[in-house]
Amino acid sequence: MTTSVRDTLAALAAAELAPPARPNPAMLAARGLTGEILARHGTAVEAVLFYGACRRDGDAAGLLDLYVLTGGHRAFHGRLLPAFFNALLPPHVMHLRGDGPAGPVRAKVAIMSLRQFKRKMRPGTLDTTVWARFSQPATLIHARTAGTRLQVEQAVALAAQTAAFWAVRLGPPADTALGYWRRLFARTYGAELRAERAGRVDEVLAASPDWYGPALAAALERLGLVAVTGRDGLLRPGTARGLPRSWALRRACGKTLNVLRLIKAAFTFDGGPDYLSAKIARHSGVAMELTGWQRRHPVLAAPLLLWRLRRRGAVR
Repeated sequence: MTTSVRDTLAALAAAELAPPARPNPAMLAARGLTGEILARHGTAVEAVLFYGACRRDGDAAGLLDLYVLTGGHRAFHGRLLPAFFNALLPPHVMHLRGDGPAGPVRAKVAIMSLRQFKRKMRPGTLDTTVWARFSQPATLIHARTAGTRLQVEQAVALAAQTAAFWAVRLGPPADTALGYWRRLFARTYGAELRAERAGRVDEVLAASPDWYGPALAAALERLGLVAVTGRDGLLRPGTARGLPRSWALRRACGKTLNVLRLIKAAFTFDGGPDYLSAKIARHSGVAMELTGWQRRHPVLAAPLLLWRLRRRGAVR
């Protein structure tokens, strides 16, 4: 029995999501924090994913990035108001601290329902954030059931398919696999008010050389496109059709959503403004000292801070 194209991409996603046999310090720390989340919320947690810079470099002293997928907002949050706002503008974000194998650890924890997660992987969504994140490698640290694991694997495969769709829609007629990914991530960063220093995309791509080429090829085949490499080493995949709404609309919606999420994040956990400042400094290299007033009134301070950051090239 031959393996279908759909199964090929799903198999690649499943292999990439599988926990490593030899976890690095950051992976061990992420496992520990996942245990704390499960102890607090139990079966309301469907899955926990570990992604981002600390996953790539193994630095347990950095700010870990965890994504918690729930079976329902009220079951996870308990209170009506947080559940309502997470349903309205996901994800909810919280700051989690714990004790790791080598000392204190901390994480930014994003929370949304598994149903929302799957919806946000589709090519037609106006919010590019989630599929762009999870077309990049991540680790599935916890899945409540085998069925949950399968749903997450299928969602991540769809993220790669969506990424491939937009990569060829927005890219040139011919390019290398990495060239298509590089151009795509530059576009998605631009749709998110991303604070990224020059060369950040290349670091992301270099961290997982065994993922991006095969994932793009399998995703293009799922889209019915032929990923033929010419003598010049370039792919000529043809045109991905459908979904006539423009990228400009996604860029505009993405920036609006990210401003709203920044405002939410300022109130989500203690030290929210300082967290945002530290994250901008880490990703862009632009440091900004906050005043006491700015910490106490993050919403009022946000317009001036964003203007200054844009002038310094920290956000686009």
